Amino acid sequence: SVEDRHVVFQALNDSMASLYVTGDAEKIQAAYHRTLDTALTLQGPDENRTLTQLAADVLTDMLIGGVTPDGTGTGVAAQVNVTVPVLTLLGKSEEPGYLAGYGPIDPDTARRLAAGAPSFTRLLTHPETGVVLSMGRDTYKVPAALKKWLEVRDETCTFPGCRRSAKRSDVDHSVEWQHGGQTDAMNLAHLCPYHHAVKSYTRWTPRHLGDGRIEWTSPAGYRYIVEPSADMRPPKHPKPAPRPPAPVVDVWNLDPEPKDPDNQSPF
Repeated sequence: SVEDRHVVFQALNDSMASLYVTGDAEKIQAAYHRTLDTALTLQGPDENRTLTQLAADVLTDMLIGGVTPDGTGTGVAAQVNVTVPVLTLLGKSEEPGYLAGYGPIDPDTARRLAAGAPSFTRLLTHPETGVVLSMGRDTYKVPAALKKWLEVRDETCTFPGCRRSAKRSDVDHSVEWQHGGQTDAMNLAHLCPYHHAVKSYTRWTPRHLGDGRIEWTSPAGYRYIVEPSADMRPPKHPKPAPRPPAPVVDVWNLDPEPKDPDNQSPF
């Protein structure tokens, strides 16, 4: 009956999953034939995918990309969060990523999605704390965990000489969002309301140098470097010096301890 319409998602192994749809027979059949017909048009001598593989790719592409009810143009596109450790993205770690609603995904898939696959929101995480450090251009709003991380890093307004608490300051995009600035730790810093206005309406210009340091250039061209209140880099533990090997002792041929002549028995 029509009341039995439903969609079921099932996670599988090896970064795979299944999607089951139950609905009106004519609609399901029409959707199936449209998927198959589109897949058939993609076959050719240079196409290595099988027809069933093409059909699966066509269906997911249409669902993710979005179509209008009349089948033309682009409708509402799906948005899926993929969380990627920053060292995995850089190729320096094989730690898995995390796909919202599914679970862990292999590093290669995580890197591919983070590289700009449509409809996926990339979340880069700190290698030590797991805090989200970057939302890229996907959102203007700063996540709560990143706000807390920035509050610990900055502690105060980051304008030269200002000591107003970060708790009473704004989290500002150093390169304005509308000018292409990203929502990540390397483009965000605390500014009190006064210095926020100074930065917005004068020629004072900040530039992130890395590790939380910010270089400010005044309208006259003078430069000032503001250090972070907390070093947020992963700690570097020096390797301890190797311990010298213990001496080899032959327990069966130990020299007898010398006798104390004062305690020797006369007998």
